[in-house]
Amino acid sequence: MATSPSAALTGAASDARYRAAAAAAAAQDRAGVDVRELTGLPALTSAARLFADVWNTVPDRPPLNSDLMRALAHAGNYVAGAFEGEELLGASVGFLGLRDRPTLHSHISGVRAGAQGRSIGFALKLHQRDWAVRRGIESVTWTFDPLVRRNAHFNLVKLGARATEYLTDFYGDMTDGINAGQYSDRLHLTWPLLAPHVVERLDGVPSRRPVEPDAAARAEPRLAQGADGGPEPHPTGAQAQLVWIPPDIEAVRREDPARATEWRLALRTALTGALAEGYAIRTCTRSGHYLLTRRNPS
Repeated sequence: MATSPSAALTGAASDARYRAAAAAAAAQDRAGVDVRELTGLPALTSAARLFADVWNTVPDRPPLNSDLMRALAHAGNYVAGAFEGEELLGASVGFLGLRDRPTLHSHISGVRAGAQGRSIGFALKLHQRDWAVRRGIESVTWTFDPLVRRNAHFNLVKLGARATEYLTDFYGDMTDGINAGQYSDRLHLTWPLLAPHVVERLDGVPSRRPVEPDAAARAEPRLAQGADGGPEPHPTGAQAQLVWIPPDIEAVRREDPARATEWRLALRTALTGALAEGYAIRTCTRSGHYLLTRRNPS
């Protein structure tokens, strides 16, 4: 007997949900953590302290406090932590967004300094994906600082998220130990949770590496590093373009804040200009560039 289209679609959705759950479980196993939702005040207070430590704020002024997390969790939003035994090593909080269609907006995620390098952030992200898929949510959105190369690679390459919008000085002046004294520019990302390219790279096979687009080999620089270490713009109308990201902008901020501001403004000009001209940010290359290509090549 032939399978109806609706039955086939249901089967495909069920398989995708199973794969999301399996990938999340595999990521937790590899990181050596158990990711679970946080509801009680003791756990939420621990999460608030963790955020204060990660963002280098005073303990009583964390980026997100326990009472707000309590309300978000009680209302059915995403509040989760990564545990090794009973020790909280990472946490993530998101809430429902209705800007275009229902989505989960991931507002904050952090991992303790001593636990970084273990792929705990990856385990949190895959748990978040599984949580959303189980509730029929098809995408997760979040923002990140486009000057932080490792986060660009993690978001665009490892997770397969898509950069959709450049947000200039999005949060205004920030006072935490990471963001104080600089413009809070952000890239807005959309993560299509069940898109083929996302399912392919997150299906629990740790050795799979996304193939870099062919356009990277023929792309021309739009922003490069100059001989003095500062930004060097290169006006170009090439179909594919490269925008360089400093390898460690945090170190530049500590050692030469004025140079870090130069990079902020140069990157802002390069990316906002390219997006206005009809380019899309495709990925972060192995050489540390944003790869831009025209949305509709002529």
